Amino acid sequence: MDVSQTGLFSLADKRLAWLERRQELLAHNVANAGTPGWRPRDVGSFAATLSAASGSGPVQTQPNHLPGTRAMFLPDTTARPSERAPDGNAVSMQEQLMKVAGTESSQELVTNLYAKYLGFFRLALGRG
Repeated sequence: MDVSQTGLFSLADKRLAWLERRQELLAHNVANAGTPGWRPRDVGSFAATLSAASGSGPVQTQPNHLPGTRAMFLPDTTARPSERAPDGNAVSMQEQLMKVAGTESSQELVTNLYAKYLGFFRLALGRG
């Protein structure tokens, strides 16, 4: 059995790929903090990325449940820069470093969950 084909592991792989791309963009923002006219970039939310990749939305599984909508799960990602330097640079180092720290925490969480579930599979198979 290939556990990487399990839905949970597939989702973890997608999340880690998204987090890696986000770290790359944030690193570019920090590196260009002194570049005139540089505007910080960020990836869209993971929920939006996942929804676009899967092409599916919320599903009403019980007749007494309310039907979901995609807009309910997708936050507004069109935020304007909070500050801008006289040379046109809109990178806020504090904001970028907070995003880097949050992304790093998310990477650690996903990696730990991945390892924990892999341990569960090993235990269930008698290899733990």
